[in-house]
Amino acid sequence: MTVRRCLLEMGWGADLHGGDYTKAAQRAVQNALQHVSLGFTGPMGKSGSDLILDVTIGVAEPDKVNKQAIADAFPYGRQKNIKVVKGGLDVPGDRPTDFCAVANAAIILSLDV
Repeated sequence: MTVRRCLLEMGWGADLHGGDYTKAAQRAVQNALQHVSLGFTGPMGKSGSDLILDVTIGVAEPDKVNKQAIADAFPYGRQKNIKVVKGGLDVPGDRPTDFCAVANAAIILSLDV
């Protein structure tokens, strides 16, 4: 069998107050998933539970993202590879402890065919 990339989708999300990078990342994943329809799996004799997910999240402070919470945001996939890298954007608020955390997500869905 050979793993083949079937879909690439992008999304973005933000936590407007509080700078929660995990929450921003979850919203970026949800944003990307809103654009995905998995109609291609059936004709290939596969289902959503056969998918291999490679997810890259970009945030200003990667170590502050809960990777398991990101993996749990996916309703499908037999293998979920979550990578968090430096990226995204922090937008200062009115107070030093209040800022908007922006995350970007790139989701690659693959199948073993």
